[in-house]
Amino acid sequence: MTTSLEPERSAQPEYPAPRAQGCPFDPSPRIRELQEQASITRTSLWDGSTPWLVTRHEDFRALLADPRVSADPTRAGYPSTTPAMLARRTQARSFISMDDPDHARLRRMVTAPFAIKRIEAMRSAIQRIVDGLLNDLLAGPKPVDLVQAFALPMPSLVICELLGVPYEDHGFFQQNSRLLVKRDTPTEDALAAQQRLVDYIDDLLGRKLTDPGDDLLTDLATQRVRAGELTRREAAAMGMLLLVAGHETTANMIALGTVALLEHPDQLTLLRETEDPKLVAGAVEELLRYLTIVHMGRRRVALADIEYGGVTIRAGEGIVFAGEVGNRDPEVFADPDRLDITRDARRHVAFGFGVHQCLGQPLARVELQVAYASLFRRIPTLSLATSVDELPFKHDGQVYGVYELPVTW
Repeated sequence: MTTSLEPERSAQPEYPAPRAQGCPFDPSPRIRELQEQASITRTSLWDGSTPWLVTRHEDFRALLADPRVSADPTRAGYPSTTPAMLARRTQARSFISMDDPDHARLRRMVTAPFAIKRIEAMRSAIQRIVDGLLNDLLAGPKPVDLVQAFALPMPSLVICELLGVPYEDHGFFQQNSRLLVKRDTPTEDALAAQQRLVDYIDDLLGRKLTDPGDDLLTDLATQRVRAGELTRREAAAMGMLLLVAGHETTANMIALGTVALLEHPDQLTLLRETEDPKLVAGAVEELLRYLTIVHMGRRRVALADIEYGGVTIRAGEGIVFAGEVGNRDPEVFADPDRLDITRDARRHVAFGFGVHQCLGQPLARVELQVAYASLFRRIPTLSLATSVDELPFKHDGQVYGVYELPVTW
């Protein structure tokens, strides 16, 4: 038997919910309670809407793989993350916010550069970038902010090389990206930042048409735009997505993962002393599971009535997937609140699931493997230059991390 619950709005727990004081790595205890009570329940968002909240790993994977669940934010009932996101949803759409067949058609245009073999071939180049940043860090003063000295420039340099974006413009695109990923950015400011980034990529595409290079934006301009498969603005929206996603998430993972390892010295010792690349790779998967930095959940809307988990999700109702607790599901991960880099964490859903799972995950994995292994091998005495309680965590972000990470050695 299934039910369609008509909730009393005031009774619904809010999402996202605050983390417990002194537990910066753990999901909200309120959302953990919901996970224990029911597989799917209602939640309340910033705008008073009450979408369904999915908290268990099995349900997360099942519903994200269901073709009746849409990623299109222009559909009525879609649970937007912020007022700014609601306003932005039609300004610069890319494949990440489309359903098949349009999603599949556009995604295929940029899949090849992110294929596992292509990314593995970049490992030595990524290693050179990491080594150069660490050389500069070690030659400079201490303490130092690891975010600005290492975690942020490393993936920015990599994605600039891949896309064909001049790294000397990093201040411009990092500043505007920050406005897009903060939950409290005023709508007008977020719209303006998005427009500046799209205009910037559009200008680069125009230059690639007359002065091509060996990069992804050149491919989009000379193969897709010139052939009429994409307009310049569509290609610019796609390029903006890859630029923002290509540095923001990885930068936050590098910094937050460093804090987590420093706070778990037994696990850090295992990672620092290993010569086994499989253990390094496993450590990255475990950190992805343990931290789950997508801070606002995955957002979807039902295209048709779906009977699942004892409830009926009606067509037009929103669905929020709380991956941070899905990745702490005790039915899948034993002792899930423990960081254990030796566990097999490959079933995590940190990159999403189904057709919309993160395109750039092969690149993120290699970047994180190189970053963590090199950082702690080169600086074995690395330590926080402040207490973890004094770190400025990104509780106001759509992607979780730290704004600053003062370290010394």
